[in-house]
Amino acid sequence: MFLLRHGQSYFNLHFTETRRDPGIEDPELTPLGHQQAQAAAQQLAAHSITRVIVSPYKRALQTVSPVLAVHKVPLTVMHEVRERTAFVCDIGSQPAALAAGFPDYQFDHLPETWWSDGVETAEAVIARANAFRQQMVALGGHEGTVLVSHWGFILALTGVSVTNGEVLEYDPATGAPEQIIWRP
Repeated sequence: MFLLRHGQSYFNLHFTETRRDPGIEDPELTPLGHQQAQAAAQQLAAHSITRVIVSPYKRALQTVSPVLAVHKVPLTVMHEVRERTAFVCDIGSQPAALAAGFPDYQFDHLPETWWSDGVETAEAVIARANAFRQQMVALGGHEGTVLVSHWGFILALTGVSVTNGEVLEYDPATGAPEQIIWRP
């Protein structure tokens, strides 16, 4: 399967420059983030993709759009693959607001508040990543799956720190990473 970290968001842009939380809830992609999403879609174009799973944050939903333009495959929105809640940007949008902004996607299965309340522990995000890994192995056919997610979730899943717009090939059958290094 392929793991794709969302493109650069306005949070990423400001936090990288200042190392301070700019206080933006559920930020959208910057112009560079949209370019990164397009580049990732082109990178994935040569592969046989059969399904796409995406986090319900706006930045992930915007990143998945170019992928779905290339691959006309089913999309599943899963709040379980969301970012580790640590900053204001990790406060999501309620399903009705997401449906208004992304009318082609289904959000009615999401809880009203699908993100964590307060800072999420490393153990909690690792547990979500382990559950997702087990689900992918049990379902099989993950070779044609693209997951559009976030730095913290992908790190918990693989032990690899990915950059915005980076695509990582991943086999969930390899098991949990031996070490996860969370940056401060």
